Amino acid sequence: MSKVYEATDVGCVRPINEDSAAVFAPEVYVVADGMGGHAAGEVASHILVKSVRESLSGLPHIEEQDLCEAIHRANHEILATVAQNPDCQGMGTTATMLHIEEGRAVWAHVGDSRLYLLRGESLQQITRDHSYVEDLVEHGELTEAEARIHPQKNMLTRAVGVEESLEVDSGCFEVQLGDVLLLATDGLMNMVSEEEIVAILQQGTADPARALVEAALRSGGRDNVTAVVVVYAV
Repeated sequence: MSKVYEATDVGCVRPINEDSAAVFAPEVYVVADGMGGHAAGEVASHILVKSVRESLSGLPHIEEQDLCEAIHRANHEILATVAQNPDCQGMGTTATMLHIEEGRAVWAHVGDSRLYLLRGESLQQITRDHSYVEDLVEHGELTEAEARIHPQKNMLTRAVGVEESLEVDSGCFEVQLGDVLLLATDGLMNMVSEEEIVAILQQGTADPARALVEAALRSGGRDNVTAVVVVYAV
């Protein structure tokens, strides 16, 4: 079985932790980064995780479409909560999900949390950020370095619980013995470089997820930070 590590922290600035994460059978991993005032972001991310667990638990096999449908169900549940609770107006959440079965990984994603694959020395970002700044980078209007310090880098172009119509990215890839999968909210990536992430994951620490979170806190911890690390083993 894979070795799994999970850690989250409110950070050094925010009053509450609006991130949520879950690890549950059969080998499903989820991170969500909520947004919205008056703790509504926390509500949205919790609804996402609870809904996904209810959608996927007990399924004999899980495919890309199952992950996408779980996110769509959560989208409807968040919208229904907003309709019934005016204080939750404007809330939403990211969603990054991974399932591993028989050497194959399937994933689904909305927002700017991320899924990475570390294979050997190479760290690959599997998901694409759904953000205003990422769109500028893709169109050649910003460099990666400029994007990292752009004042609107946290402006999402897609999130769960904002609109009835929601496009979910998804995909699949083969996993190999020793691969490391990382799901994380942007509170990690904004504080810790990809080079540092690789170094931490390769250190062989007892809890790499906690080590990543601690690195973000040492760098200022300006946001909630969450990491789920999966070390693949047959």
